[in-house]
Amino acid sequence: MLNALQVFTTVIVGLMVGVEFSVLFVVNRILNALPEDSAQLGHAHGGRMLGALMPFWYIGSLLLSAVWAAAGWHHDGAGLVVTAVVLLIVSVVMSVLLLVPINNRGKNWTPENRPVDWKEQLDRWTRYHYVRVAVIIAAFAFLVSALV
Repeated sequence: MLNALQVFTTVIVGLMVGVEFSVLFVVNRILNALPEDSAQLGHAHGGRMLGALMPFWYIGSLLLSAVWAAAGWHHDGAGLVVTAVVLLIVSVVMSVLLLVPINNRGKNWTPENRPVDWKEQLDRWTRYHYVRVAVIIAAFAFLVSALV
């Protein structure tokens, strides 16, 4: 049973990392290459879509990892899993305090109501997202290392 939990958790976290990596290095670059109104509308739509899904994915990944840490406490690699849990907690705290407030504003913007500094706010979100992606990649690496 522990093996199934380990594999399932690693796959779920790995998929989350892949989505967030893709947002950072593919989707944002595509959106930013569009004309201004289209880019802003695309970011708003992406914020609505992923803003609805990602909280469940982040919390779910954290909970699965915590269950793995508890269930495998006396097994090899437990310290690696605990480190991954701590990093996933950091990613959730970062999300709630830094990224979600910007996303919540941006997902309702239209060309008619967006603030003058909308690009600067999106740039700030992207900088925070770089750090968050690095954190969840590290968490994923610790989980994968714990499988060995």
